[in-house]
Amino acid sequence: MRIVVWLLMLGLLLGAGHASATDVSAAPIRFGILPIGSAAESLEQWRPLLDDLHKRLDRPVTTVSVGSYAGLSDAIGAQQVDIAFLSGKLAVEAVTHQHMQVFAQFVRSDGAKGNVAMLVVRADSGIRSLEDMLAKPGNWRYARSEHLSVTGYTSPEAYVFAPHGLNSDTFFASVRVGDHQSNLLAVVNREVDVASSNNPDMDLFRHNFPQEAAQLKVIWRSSLIPSGVLVLREGLPESLRRQLTDFLLGYGKGSGETGAHERANLARIPDLGGFASENNHVLQPFVDMQYTLLRQQAEHGQWVSQQAQQAKLTQIEKDYQRASQPLASH
Repeated sequence: MRIVVWLLMLGLLLGAGHASATDVSAAPIRFGILPIGSAAESLEQWRPLLDDLHKRLDRPVTTVSVGSYAGLSDAIGAQQVDIAFLSGKLAVEAVTHQHMQVFAQFVRSDGAKGNVAMLVVRADSGIRSLEDMLAKPGNWRYARSEHLSVTGYTSPEAYVFAPHGLNSDTFFASVRVGDHQSNLLAVVNREVDVASSNNPDMDLFRHNFPQEAAQLKVIWRSSLIPSGVLVLREGLPESLRRQLTDFLLGYGKGSGETGAHERANLARIPDLGGFASENNHVLQPFVDMQYTLLRQQAEHGQWVSQQAQQAKLTQIEKDYQRASQPLASH
C-alpha cells in the first residue's frame, strides 16, 4: 500500500505542467483525500480547489488519493501527508497517534456541521423496517464500510446492533466490505439485502444513478454526527500553516467573480458549503461513540469469568480517558 501511495503522489502532481521557477525549489504540499465514491472520483472533485491552492501559494500540491481509509491512515502514519480531509474516527487516530491537529470542520451546503449514518434496503425487499431486519438473525446479507468508517461501521454498530447485544459480523448471513457507492449498488443489484451509508454518499449516488437510487429505502438514520475535518501535520513551518489555514477558511466566502468561482468549486465536493475554524475538541463525539460501542460489546459479550469482563471494562475506561486527553488540551 505504501508503494501505491508514493506512486499516486508522484503521478498526480497538480499543476505540474505549468510550474513556476519558485515551484521547483519549494517542497510540495501533500494533501490527503478521504475517498467519497471512488479515489479517482474524489480526486476530480477536489482538483479545482487544489489548483487554486497551488496558484495562491505558488508551490506544487501533490495528492494522496487512495481507495481505502486504511491506506490514507498508513500514509499519514508514515509522515507522507501534510494536510488531509478525514472523517471522525480516522481523525482521532491522526490526532492521538500520528502528529496531526484539527484546524477546520466541513460545513454542509445547508449550513449543518454534520452528517447522518443510514441503513439502506431495496424498497421492494422483505425488510420494511429496522424491526423487520433485527427479527431475523442469520437471514440477511450486509454490505458495510471499513472499521475506520464512522457512518459505514461505527455508528450502526454502536446505535443499532450493540444495544441489542448483537455484532453485525455475526448477525448477518454474510458481510462484504466496500465503499459506500459500491455497497449501494450491491443493494440495487440484489447482491446484498442491507447496506450502511450516509447522506453525502446517498446524494452522490442519486446524482450518478438516479433510477437506481429510486429503488432504495432508508430504514434507519442516526442522529447528527459531526462532519469530517481538515488536519495539519505538526511541525509544518508556521508561515505555511497560516497560509493553508487562511486559504481554506476563507475559501468560498468572498464576493464577486472570485467568490462565485470558489463556491462553484466547493459544490463539486458532495454537499460541501465551506469550512469553519475548529480544533481537536470537535473529535470528542467520535471518541464517545467508540467508547459506547466497546462498552456495550463488553457488557453483552460472553466471558470466562466476571473478573475477565471487569478487566476488559476497566481497560476500556483507561483507553477512553487516554484518547480524550489530547482532544481536551487543544
